[in-house]
Amino acid sequence: MVLRNALGVVELSGISRGYLVQDAILKSSNVEKLVSRTICSGKYFIAVQGELADVENAISVANEIGSFAIVNTSVIPSLDPKIFPAIAGSTVIESKTKIGALLVIETFSVVSAIKAADYAVKEANVDLLRIHVAMAIGGKGLVVITGDIGALEAAVQPAIKNCQQDGMLADYIIIKNPHSDVLRELL
Repeated sequence: MVLRNALGVVELSGISRGYLVQDAILKSSNVEKLVSRTICSGKYFIAVQGELADVENAISVANEIGSFAIVNTSVIPSLDPKIFPAIAGSTVIESKTKIGALLVIETFSVVSAIKAADYAVKEANVDLLRIHVAMAIGGKGLVVITGDIGALEAAVQPAIKNCQQDGMLADYIIIKNPHSDVLRELL
């Protein structure tokens, strides 16, 4: 069985070059586009998933074609499967589900948010609801996770440790029994 659990992320300083890089990646590599869009400060963001070798090829192509416009590229191997729908914004939560607690991790970069989410879901039995990538939040990343309070307290430790090592942790909070209006705003 082939695992398509690697993620490639590209951040570019310009929008037009972003479209060119996206086109080159999709034509040259066997990857699936998760997200491609403009983000704050006039930048362009692309996230693709696939087998590790294919994602590495896509990022190599991005670096070549993106040239001077590349702000950051990253390949993250072996992501938890929960990460992909959260990036794409397609995680579903049942309206009858009772949310015991809510964890929100805010990072200074998209890649650090994705890594934080991956560390958290691998550490404890939690539900990853959303990874908000850079749009309308000044290029930051935001991770929204639910679960019982003990699981969230366990999950947050490796996530924030990784962000702190990279200097990318903006903040994190855990809210017990979040109000429905807070949930609605975060989802």
